[in-house]
Amino acid sequence: MPSESKLTDLPLTAFAAALAEKTPTPGGGSLAAYVVACGAATVSMACRFTSGEKYAAVETAMSARATRLDALRARSLEYVNADSAAYDGVTAAFGAPKANDEQKAARTAGIQAAMKGALEVPLETMRAAAEVLELAADSAAQINPNLASDLGSGVACCVAGLDAAQANVAINAASIKDAAYVAAKRADAAALRVRALAAADRARAALASHLPA
Repeated sequence: MPSESKLTDLPLTAFAAALAEKTPTPGGGSLAAYVVACGAATVSMACRFTSGEKYAAVETAMSARATRLDALRARSLEYVNADSAAYDGVTAAFGAPKANDEQKAARTAGIQAAMKGALEVPLETMRAAAEVLELAADSAAQINPNLASDLGSGVACCVAGLDAAQANVAINAASIKDAAYVAAKRADAAALRVRALAAADRARAALASHLPA
């Protein structure tokens, strides 16, 4: 990824083209974060449209959720850039000199530190996905039914982003030698997945009454 620009500043067509290039970044981690950001955006839209006299009883709660979703969208967009920056750090670490034992040791330590950084970003993307899905689940039963498909689309995006982010956690974990760290992060990812999918199921169940079979 060019250091002078942010992925999130690119037009959609340019971002898609950047994903397609034969370069280490951007890759699946940045895509995962972007998909979660889109999910947060569409769920927040659905909450905002649940307003007016007909929805007076829930409008305040929906507005508060929309504000929280806006913050999650912003966080997820930060992860789009952060994921690529973290993996650029991995690439740089692999390029460190290794002409003698001292350099080899420093290179190995640098790679391991960079791999941990590359794992942390998709783990945080999973956390954001879980939080969006919980807000979607809390909103789904009372959502303006005209926006049910939009909220459902946001749920689908967040589940896809969750899956993609967890795959990135797993592949980075496989290169990390710190067994205790890896076990802890894999456990975090597994717990986030359970939490997120439970919320997704709850949201979909509530949406079923709004969507035609």
